[in-house]
Amino acid sequence: MPFTLATWNINSVRLRAPIVCKLLSEEAPDVLCLQECKSPVDKIPVEDFAALGYTHLIARGQKGYNGVAILSRLPITEVGSEDFASLGHARHIAGKLENGVTIHNFYVPAGGDVPDREKNEKFGQKLDYLTEMRDWFHSDKPQKSVLVGDLNIAPREDDVWSHKQLLKVVSHTPIEVEQLAETQDAGNWVDVTRADIPDGQLYSWWSYRARDWDAADKGRRLDHVWATPGISNAAHSSRILRDARGWEKPSDHAPVFATFDL
Repeated sequence: MPFTLATWNINSVRLRAPIVCKLLSEEAPDVLCLQECKSPVDKIPVEDFAALGYTHLIARGQKGYNGVAILSRLPITEVGSEDFASLGHARHIAGKLENGVTIHNFYVPAGGDVPDREKNEKFGQKLDYLTEMRDWFHSDKPQKSVLVGDLNIAPREDDVWSHKQLLKVVSHTPIEVEQLAETQDAGNWVDVTRADIPDGQLYSWWSYRARDWDAADKGRRLDHVWATPGISNAAHSSRILRDARGWEKPSDHAPVFATFDL
């Protein structure tokens, strides 16, 4: 059976539970992976989601920061989580569906504002996190897996509104792009979104600082869907739900979708 998956940095699952429900009601993905939930697991409003048919939840949470969750209307079994770079943050959760597909949900550190690990500890943490992700995939090659999440890097020139102007801005610097590529190569991951939509500007994030984000359109593609080669060819119908960025009390990210015929 085919299944549709969505990934969304929700920027507080409790504050934005109404638009999570709107997405589940109107778009009805089989699986929704959330990042930056900013909630302990026991405070996630699971009853709201269960009422819409999403009765399965696996999550890692902490008060006020980070947090990842997978909501599913298909049975899913937790198969682990990793604390890369030993940050003590809730940034990864993995679950396996009954069809044997493992879903990794990641929230990679944003990295602060200064792209220099000597001057900015958070940037160093981001690079270390990516290095440990890379090494993990080197040693434990993923099979029949999907990786999604807010990876906080826009890798391609057409993943940002201005390649030239963002080269020294965290999320699009050469060292981040290189490390993300190494992480992707280590797991033989295929960028499903760009396999489906190979050409043109493509964004999933627009800053809250823009007074009219839609007209300015200074976006970045920070949210990703990857798959291992054995199932990447089964992926199709990739899209970014840009409209969600304009919903009431929105996240600054838009959901990214893909369907897998498996």
